[in-house]
Amino acid sequence: MQTGSCLCGAVAFTIDGELSPPSACHCGQCRKQSGHVWSSTWTHQDNLSFTASDTLTWFRASDTAHRGFCRSCGSFLFWQHNDEDTISISMGAFDTPTGLQLAQHIFVADKGDYYDITDDLPQRAQ
Repeated sequence: MQTGSCLCGAVAFTIDGELSPPSACHCGQCRKQSGHVWSSTWTHQDNLSFTASDTLTWFRASDTAHRGFCRSCGSFLFWQHNDEDTISISMGAFDTPTGLQLAQHIFVADKGDYYDITDDLPQRAQ
């Protein structure tokens, strides 16, 4: 079981189930919303429950996905494809230790020009 929350604690959650190995997303949308690279894991939607969610707000980021954040403190917490029953959760929102390790970089074709990826993890263009 994993727990986590936004910065102010107004959105808090529990994950009771398997989590995927985390990835670091370098796409333009994640960089703009998070301020840099967004690291996340994903799980089945049924594994996620909220202990607080009054300030959880969803932003339709594209025709295919929406992003969940706390409207009080601005923490970017979730990403969900409209047609899937899985949900991505920000690694930064989890209470530690998580026991997880970053597994890959995704959307590296869109990464910012101000940094390099210097680890040996797999890099996926999309």
